[in-house]
Amino acid sequence: MSMDPAHRRYVIRTMAFMAGYVAINAAAIAGAFDDRQAPGSYLLGLAVAAPIAGQLWATLAPMRDSDEFVRLLTAKRFILASGVAMALFSAWGFLESYAGATHIPGWMIYPLFWACFGAISPFVRTTR
Repeated sequence: MSMDPAHRRYVIRTMAFMAGYVAINAAAIAGAFDDRQAPGSYLLGLAVAAPIAGQLWATLAPMRDSDEFVRLLTAKRFILASGVAMALFSAWGFLESYAGATHIPGWMIYPLFWACFGAISPFVRTTR
């Protein structure tokens, strides 16, 4: 099975950015950054966010090379998934504040966004 060049670039870029993401998180889980008082702990927080930004770019970059239909369809899915993820995460934040719900770390918005994107995509089939 052969991939078109744009899809191949997307896969390579996503794998590269997520490899960095996994490597930094694996090092953190293994205890490499346990001293949260160290000046580098802020750099760690920013360093682990950089591959996420890169992966989002890798997702949006193929839109530039796509036809108008694919570009609009992807944009619509992206916007809807973003809105649903922000609404859900905000609702949970209010539940934390007002109802004592268990705290969820802010970085969970990223996997929530992709879960929303995956759930929304099969239903968004037109650009209207």
